[in-house]
Amino acid sequence: MNILVADDENVIREGVQRTLLANFPDFRVELAADASGAADVMDRVAIDIVLTDILMPGMDGLEFMQISRRKYPNAKWVVISAHSEFSYAQKAIQLGARDYLLKPIGKPRLTELIETLSAEIIHEREATNEEALLRNGLKYLREAVFQRLASGLDIGNLDLRSFTSRHPSYYLIHVALDAGTKNVHLEHFIIENVFGELIDTYGDGFVVSFDRQSLLGFISVGDEAELGKLLSELRTHLKHYLKVPFQVLQSGLLEEIKAVPQVVAQFRQQSASGKFEALESGGDKAIDIALQYIQAHYNEELSLEKVAAIVFLNPVYFSQLFKQKTGHGYKDYVISLRLEQAKKLLGDSKLKLSDIAERIGYQDVRHFTQVFRKKYEMTPTEYRNGK
Repeated sequence: MNILVADDENVIREGVQRTLLANFPDFRVELAADASGAADVMDRVAIDIVLTDILMPGMDGLEFMQISRRKYPNAKWVVISAHSEFSYAQKAIQLGARDYLLKPIGKPRLTELIETLSAEIIHEREATNEEALLRNGLKYLREAVFQRLASGLDIGNLDLRSFTSRHPSYYLIHVALDAGTKNVHLEHFIIENVFGELIDTYGDGFVVSFDRQSLLGFISVGDEAELGKLLSELRTHLKHYLKVPFQVLQSGLLEEIKAVPQVVAQFRQQSASGKFEALESGGDKAIDIALQYIQAHYNEELSLEKVAAIVFLNPVYFSQLFKQKTGHGYKDYVISLRLEQAKKLLGDSKLKLSDIAERIGYQDVRHFTQVFRKKYEMTPTEYRNGK
C-alpha cells in the first residue's frame, strides 16, 4: 500500500510517517511539503491513499484534490486541518474526501482510518474487472503512440485505422507555459488534469504531455461552438490556477492523421514568436473585500487563515498580496487598526481599560497595554492622561 502525506509542517509529516510505519511496516509512505511536491510523487508512485493538509503554500489541499481526481480516480483522500470550520469539512466531503482529521492527529484514530481504507482498497482490487484494466492500459499506449506521432518520430507499422475511424475529423489544441527556468511541474500537472476533464466534457479525445513546458490536446467535437466553450473554460481555469503566463493555440478542423506533425511544428513556431496571456489575478478585489471585512470585524478573532478563507485564497498567497496592496504585513495592519480605535475610545473617560480592550478585540488588558506601549511608547493610561 502506498501512502502520500502532504503537509507543509515537517513535524506533522514525519510524525504521521512514523505512526504509519510503526503500525504498517510493509507500507510505503511518501512525503511532500506542498502541492508541487505531491504532484511529483503521484506522477512517480501509484499512490493509494493521500493525507493532505488544507493550508499549504502555493495551492491548498482542497484545490490539489480537485484537480487530481480525474487522473487518479481510485486514490482515497483524507483531509488534515488545524481548523474545525464546517465549510472546510463540507467542501472536502463534496470533493470526495473519505475523512477529515483535525490536528493534532491522534495515533489510534489515524491507525483505525488507514486500516479501514486499506481493506477497502484490497477489496476493490479483487473486484476490478480485468477488461477495464486492459482498456486503461490501451489508453496509455494510444497516447504514447500519439505523442511520438506529434513529435515526428517513427511509429513503425502500427495500424491506426480504428483510431481514425473513431475520429474522422478533429482539432488540435496546444497549451504552452512561459516559464523560463522556473520549475513548472505543478502547473503542468494542473493543465493536464483540467484540460483532460474539459475534453471529456465537450467531446472525445485526450491530452498528452509534449515537453516540459507544453501539452497537446486532441479532440473531436459535435460542432465548433462546443470547441469555443472548451477554450473559454480552459483559459478561465488556467488564469485561476497558474502562476506563470500561458498560451493557448488551436488548429482548424483536421481530417488527416498524417497532418499532426506538421500542425504541431506550426504550433511550436507560433509559440516561439507569439504573445503569452498575462494572468488575470483577482487578488486586488479579494484584498479589497478582506479590508472591508477587517474594518467591520476588527474586534473579533481575525487570524490570517480565517480572513484568507473568507476571500478563497491560500493564506501564504493572501499574505503576499495583502502586503503588496497595503504596504503592511497582515498582523501589523490589524494591530494598527485596533489601536487607532483604542485611541478614540480612550478619549471617553467613562470607559475602563478592560472595556476598551474588549471592544477592540483583546480579552487580556495586560496584552492590550503591552501592544499599545510597543506601538506608541506609552501606556493607554499615559495616553489618556496626556489628552
